[in-house]
Order: sequence, then C-alpha cells, then structure tokens
Amino acid sequence: MLEQMLLSNLNNKAELDDESFEYKSIFLSSVVPDPTNGRFLPSICIDDEDARLFVARKLSKAQLTKLYQGENHVLIGKSIIINCLEHGSEDWKRASQTIDSIIELGDNISVSEMIQAPTLYPLEDGRFQILTGHRRFFALVYAKGYGAAAQFKVYDSKPLLTKVKQFQENASREDLPQYGKLQAFSNALTEIEQLNKARLQSGLSRLTVREIVPKLGISMGAYDNYKVLSRYPVVMSAYERGCSYSFIKMKRLILSLESQYKEAHNKSTLNAMDKRAVSELIEQQLQGIKKQPAKSKSSFITTSFASHTALQRLLTQDVTQLACGVDWPTLDWQDKKAVSAALECVIAYLEQES
Repeated sequence: MLEQMLLSNLNNKAELDDESFEYKSIFLSSVVPDPTNGRFLPSICIDDEDARLFVARKLSKAQLTKLYQGENHVLIGKSIIINCLEHGSEDWKRASQTIDSIIELGDNISVSEMIQAPTLYPLEDGRFQILTGHRRFFALVYAKGYGAAAQFKVYDSKPLLTKVKQFQENASREDLPQYGKLQAFSNALTEIEQLNKARLQSGLSRLTVREIVPKLGISMGAYDNYKVLSRYPVVMSAYERGCSYSFIKMKRLILSLESQYKEAHNKSTLNAMDKRAVSELIEQQLQGIKKQPAKSKSSFITTSFASHTALQRLLTQDVTQLACGVDWPTLDWQDKKAVSAALECVIAYLEQES
C-alpha cells in the first residue's frame, strides 16, 4: 500500500516532504495514540469524572480497572496514572519509567505553556492519530483532563513517511530510551527501503546514504552507529530488557567481536551464518558482563618450602626476632601483598640458615 502511494507521488513529481499543516485546538478525547510508536504505552484514557472520583477515593483501583477493562494497560486521566501491567514484569518496569517522566512533564504543563505541540493527522472517522509527541499527549491528559482541548500541529492528511518523521523527532530527544530509538530507526529504514523500491519502479536510482541521512535528521556518524547497532536483533532485545550500555560502548563491542570472528575464520565479509554466530557471541558477552565472576581471593603464602628444617623453625620460633630484612614494626598486616613479601623474606632466610 505504502509503495503504491510513494510510486504515485514520484510519478506525479510531488515532493514527499511537502505536506501542508496548520495549528488547531483539538479535544484530547478525539486523539488516538499510535501503538507502533516507540513512545507508546498500552494506555486507556479515562473520563474526567471517573478520575475525580478516584482522586477523592470514591472509586477504587480495582473498580476503575474493571470499569475500563484496564488489565495489562496504563490508565491515564486528570491527575492520575495507574500502571495495571503485570507487576514486576519488564513491561511494567518500562511503563513505570515512562510514567514518571509523563507526570513530571504534566506538572510543568500545569504551570506553563507547552513549547512544542504534538503533531496529528486526521483519520476517516473524524478522530486524529498522533504522529509525534505521545509523551506530551499523555502529559496533557494528566494535566488538563481527557475532556479538555489543546493546541496541536495537524497535517491535512497522513504524511507518507510517518516513521521517518517520528524518528526525526525521537533521535534528537535525550530522554527517549535506547530501545525506543533503535526501534524508531528500524521502522524509519523500512520506510526508506519502500521508498527506494518505488524509486526503482519509477526509473529513478536508489537514495544514497548521503541522501538518506538528511531525511533522518542525523549526522553521518550517528547513522553509522545506528546501522551497526541494528545489524543484530539480539542487540535490540538486550536494550528492550533494560541494557544500560551507551550506543558507543555497544558499537565497540559489536565491531570488536566481528573483527575477532573474521580473524579467527579468515574472512573479510560476513554471510548470514557468520552473523548468526556473531550474534551468539554478542549475547554470550552481554550475559557474561551482567554476571561478573567472583574475584579470587589471594593467599598470604606464595612460596613453597624446600627444607623441612626451615618450616620447623618458622612454626616454632619467633621469626620477628630474626635479622631477615623485614621491618616488622611498620608492616601493614592488612596488606596481603606486603605480608606475603615479608613471609618470602623469612622463608628465604630460614632456608639459607638450614
């Protein structure tokens, strides 16, 4: 479907980025989130009166959850956000982090104007789909209530490259989790690939990397980082599970393991089977890093005895009275290396005397 629309635009010489829009006041109750967006919460917005009753403790969490069939969702209304996902699950943890940022933003909206309005496009049923600004939309519901209206940037129709537009915004936001950024990049590249297929059908050449990068709104260096990180699904899965590695650190790990694999197998390029093997290495490495091996305890005595007489004298005499070169009064008995060195001096002295 998208390829056909892209093909039609290309054949009509239309500019893909030339969508018209205007700023409008839209009721929040007529706005629909996008479940494929990295900012999405499995949310249900609740009526302002029900939110008021919950805040006044005249409606319980269980009653509200039953009323809105809210299990495995996040209930959002004026002054309330309730996480009804399975407690302690990865989804619950990710939702909790997002909820904290929504509440903080909602509190700011309550006392000041929102600087950047979320963007929407119209649906056939009269409602509007969120294109960018999911967290801002949820914060508006939290601050103003689901029945309130707010200012939005509204496109006349659905933009063709919606995932590219979402990535353009998400890539520049530091607070978006790494998993969300990688997911947004992957979705944007899928659209770019569909655009390239349409271009070939129109007799045009594929977009080069230098042409793709400006469309994504990132630098060449950032594009290279994303390309490396998105090579292996295991990396995205790791970030989805809460991996805290920076993109730079993860990229170095991937490139290092790829280099080691190529050297070990005398290869200059990696085929599909090679990439599966590297993927397993990445997963093993990440698991190994999460579970650090316990440090071995160093022993005090590091030298064996060559003379039984020396051992006997060590165990039966006060060796601190021997002129073996150890400064006993200043010896730090908590320092294992220093104590072991002192014992070695004593043993060497006793074996010379034997």
